Amino acid sequence: MRKLHKLCLAVFMLMAFFSCKEEENQIPLGEFENGVFIINEGAFGANDGEVYHYDPSNGQLKSNIFESKNARPFAGLLQDMVEVEGRLYLVANTGKVEVVDPKDFASKGAVSEGLDISRSLVVANQKLYISDWGPYDANFNSPDSYIAVVDQLDGGTVSKKISVSSNPEGMFLAGNQILVACESAQKMDVISVSTEAVTKSLEVIGRPVRFFESDGKLFLYAKDSENIYLHEINRSNAEILQTVEINVVLATSKFTLGENGELLVITSTGWPDYNDAIARVNINSREVLNQAIFSGSGFYGIGYHPQLKEIYVGDNNGFQGSGTVIVLDQNGQQLKTFTAGRGPSGFLVK
Repeated sequence: MRKLHKLCLAVFMLMAFFSCKEEENQIPLGEFENGVFIINEGAFGANDGEVYHYDPSNGQLKSNIFESKNARPFAGLLQDMVEVEGRLYLVANTGKVEVVDPKDFASKGAVSEGLDISRSLVVANQKLYISDWGPYDANFNSPDSYIAVVDQLDGGTVSKKISVSSNPEGMFLAGNQILVACESAQKMDVISVSTEAVTKSLEVIGRPVRFFESDGKLFLYAKDSENIYLHEINRSNAEILQTVEINVVLATSKFTLGENGELLVITSTGWPDYNDAIARVNINSREVLNQAIFSGSGFYGIGYHPQLKEIYVGDNNGFQGSGTVIVLDQNGQQLKTFTAGRGPSGFLVK
């Protein structure tokens, strides 16, 4: 019995020791490693784009986190946010990219020269590739669109510009190729990372804006006034395998991936009425499940929280002051609202 007692005591002490070591090795999460980033585009001319952070677990909302962490305003129209390589890239369509640490939003660098109307970004071969419309011509077209190359992950100068079809938007890295959605040209350009040159340019139906993945498949989202077109892409040879056409009238470029292969798409009549709605569609069955799970006016951005099964909708309120975030359940029932910055246009859920 005495030996058994000593053995139990030894086992208990070992368990306590390793438990303490495990607690010592746990690294506390950064301030912004969980929650929802709200992309507030800002108003044209004011260039007051900013980022808010919302914590769904306690309802805490932190505003203007770039300025509060870096003691200077963002000072641009925020177009996109991309997290990759342990960095968060804030792309402004006013010709700059800010690089921050996603844990605490402290600045790590920037690309502040050499850009015109920057739209999005990918990282390949430890370089930044930034889609840019280029300067407008006399008719406000973009004949000199390009992908800007920056040789450092923390920003710096533009080392090269790769000419692409008009109005490049979202991009996707597929192996050694960068796929570029060129909206006005209605094309998908393909860039070789090795040569940093366009290897082919494919015509697509609709106006393409962004790539997304669903059930292991890669799609390019495009639209016109009557339909959305989901072009399935072969990653190895950058060819279009098939096109899924779904009748979503007046679809915008704003969408998010929901549950079970579904897309949530903002539709809008546009000026002057702005009758907006959120349509739910199924990719696999190619059908519209609901033309309007939620309706309103001024819908400017949409996101989905897969763990909470909540839909986030950005309402720009006509750009008259602050915007509003509307939180819905997955069936479109309103749960709550809270104030956002100017023109809430997108969400990054972590």
